[in-house]
Amino acid sequence: MIFSETSLPGAFIVEMERIEDERGYYARTWCQREFEEAGIAGSRPLQTNTMMNRRRGTLRGMHWQADPHAENKLFRVVRGVIHDVIIDLRPGSDTYGESFSVELSAEVPRLLYVPGNFAQGYQTLTDDTEISYQTSAFYSPEHGRGLRYDDPAFGLEWPLPVEVITDKDRSWPDFVPAQPLRKHA
Repeated sequence: MIFSETSLPGAFIVEMERIEDERGYYARTWCQREFEEAGIAGSRPLQTNTMMNRRRGTLRGMHWQADPHAENKLFRVVRGVIHDVIIDLRPGSDTYGESFSVELSAEVPRLLYVPGNFAQGYQTLTDDTEISYQTSAFYSPEHGRGLRYDDPAFGLEWPLPVEVITDKDRSWPDFVPAQPLRKHA
C-alpha cells in the first residue's frame, strides 16, 4: 500500500498495490502494520459497511460522529465512481474548516482514509454505485452529526446537480464553527 497525505493532515489517499496475473489481480485493502508504519495509529476497523446508490447525482453527507465516538473511516468504491469530499472539523487543527475532494472509482485501485472529526460526504457520478467502508468506532446515533452539502461556510462545489438527497441531509442548519474558519476561495 502506498500512503499519500492530502492537504488536510491526517487524511490519506491509499493506493492499493496490485499483483496481477492472467487470473486478474490481488491487492490489500487493509493492513494494520502498514497503516502503523504510515503513522496512522488507532485505525483498527470495528465495523464494515456497504452502501449502494441507484442514481447518478445522489448525494450522501456531510456526516461525522462526535467524540467520544469519532470514527476513522476508510472508503473504497467497488462499483461506479464518486466525488468524495472531506472537511476538517478537528478542534484546534491548523486546517479547521478546510476541505479536500477526490474522485474514487472502482477502476482505480485507491482508498480514502478519513480521520475522526472530519465531515465526509460524496456524490455519485454513475448509476448503481457501491461503496464499502470501514470504521474504527461503532455507530452511535446520538453522536451522529451533519452539515448541509451547500452550507455557505464552506463553499463546496459538486460536479453534478443534486438529484437524490434525504430530507435530513438537505435540512441541516447553517454550520456554527467552534473557531474561526479560513475563508474559502
